[in-house]
This record gives sequence, structure tokens and C-alpha cells, in this order.
Amino acid sequence: MRAMILKEFRELRRDHRTLGMLVGMPIMLLIVFGYAANFNVDSIQTATLGPQAAQAAQLLGQVPNAPFDVVTTDPGGDSQTAQDMLQRNEVDVAVVTGTQPPVAYIDGSSLFTAQSAVAMFNRLGDRISVQILYNPDLKTSWVMVPAIIGLILTFIGTIITSIGMVKEKQSGTIEQLAVMPLKPSTVILGKILPYFLLASLDMVLVTVLGMLLFDVPFNGSVAVFALGAGLFLFVVLGLGVFISTISANVGQAIQTAFFFLLPQILLSGIIFPLDAIPWGVRWISYFLPLTYFTMISQGVMLRGAPLDSLWFPLLMLTILAVVVFTGAVLRFRRTLAPGGRR
Repeated sequence: MRAMILKEFRELRRDHRTLGMLVGMPIMLLIVFGYAANFNVDSIQTATLGPQAAQAAQLLGQVPNAPFDVVTTDPGGDSQTAQDMLQRNEVDVAVVTGTQPPVAYIDGSSLFTAQSAVAMFNRLGDRISVQILYNPDLKTSWVMVPAIIGLILTFIGTIITSIGMVKEKQSGTIEQLAVMPLKPSTVILGKILPYFLLASLDMVLVTVLGMLLFDVPFNGSVAVFALGAGLFLFVVLGLGVFISTISANVGQAIQTAFFFLLPQILLSGIIFPLDAIPWGVRWISYFLPLTYFTMISQGVMLRGAPLDSLWFPLLMLTILAVVVFTGAVLRFRRTLAPGGRR
């Protein structure tokens, strides 16, 4: 028995990846849930519009413990201005004056922010009328389904791709590529494209089912959604290939995939609103592809956001695609090199 116990400890000491799971995962979960598990929204980006815009800003500032952060005061704005600002995700709330009572337009696609804003306006009684756009009933499913589409594709793309390539490595077929006149970038693309096509079909299926089962609307451009989804799929599939290049077997691939998947579940804004996560942890969110796909899918499906208003998440997905693809190519080149690490 003593010999068996010592043997297991020696194997764990040599298996750095499993040791990392045993030690690093509990620490990461403690930090993430300790800091990120927060549904309280500390800042609601607000615009006040119309002839009494300044007075409206003062009124919001007088609400006790209100998280309203007035970033725009425009006396020339009207209700159309307010709706455009919300559609483009420039603010969370836009208060339009000039009518009695003033109207507060709230972006219902940001569920927790909208719920906080409604609670704050209820304190003002009938001094401000509330109108919720893009998710008038504040349905959780309307907000969750666009994000879950990305989460499902993250699991499929990362795990399935990494396992597929590791199996080839274990069977020895990957070594045959070393003697073929193929560039590593060509090999990576060849590995990604079949999974890309299959994942695209999954994306269409999951999106349509989400709309049918949960009555989620699709208010925006299919082309913009497809562009964002295509970039996102390229990132997660490339990530799967990269994981396979640093894994010797299927078990290691799955362990590594979970290291990449868990932060995306907890820190991408699916469960906890980004604005409620402290900066000490939130910075991780901006390196996660699911964060940007969620912005795109919710923006297109719920708000009908135009292409130019989604330039930032599209740009970040493009950068992540380049970084991940380059990393996968460099690692794969080492694998194919004579005497390279396999």
C-alpha cells in the first residue's frame, strides 16, 4: 500500500497538467466566484435628452444610491435619438424630456442593468415614465439564448477539434505530414475547415431552435451575425488546434480545454454582468472570444445593431483569430520539425 501511494505521488509530481488542475483550479474558482459572482450593477450609462436635459440629470443624481452615470446631456435630442443610442449600445438608459412626464428608454438586452434601472425609476414614482426596448418583458431567455449559442459552439469547437488532432498524433498519422510538401499554415487550415463547416451547421441549428423554442427575435442583419459567428468559430477552432499541439494525449487535451473553457463561462458576461465584475478580474474577460460573440449575438438578435456599431467586438475577434492561428502554426511547426516534440 505504501509503495502504491508513493508511486501515485511521483506520477502526480511528473504530471504538471493534472497537478495544475488539482491546485490551480480550486484557487481560480475561489477568486472568480469571490470577486465576479456579483449581480449588482454599479454603473448605468445614461443620457438625458430634450429641453430639460440638465434638470433631468440633476434629478437622477438625487436618487439615493442610484448608479446612474450621466455621460451625455443633449438639449437637442429626442426619442429617436434615444432609441438610436440604445440600439448602438452607446448608453443603457436615455431619458427624454419635453413631455410630461419625461420618458426613460431602457435597453432590455442588458438584463441586469435594465432590472436595476427599472428599480431605480420606480423610486421616482410617476415623475418619469419607463419604456423598455428590445426585451420589453425582461425575459431571461431572450438574453441567455444568444449567449448560449456561443457557449455551445465554444465547447464543440474547442474540445472536438483538440481531441481529433490528438488522436491523429497518437495514431502516428500526424507524423506523415512531416514528409509532405505542406506548410504548417496549410495543414492548420486543412484541419480547421471541415470542423468549421460542421460547426457552422450546428450554429444555424442551435440559433433556429433557440428562436423557435424560446421565441427569441432576430431583429438584425443575418450577414452581420454570420460575419461575427464566422470569426468566432475560427478563433475557437484554432484554439482547439493549439491545445492539441501542446497535448500528448486525449486526457491532456480535455484538461487543457477546460482551463480555457471555464473562464469563458464565468467571465464572458453570460452569468455575471461585466460591469459588476471588479477590474482585478474583469480584464480577463477582454481576452475571451465568447465575450465579443455575446456582444455581437445579443446586439444583432435583440437590438438589430448595425455593422458599424459592432466594430469593436468584430475587431477584437479578428485580432484573436490572428493570434490563435499564429500560435497554432508556430507550435505545429515545432511538432513537424525533425526531432520536434510530439
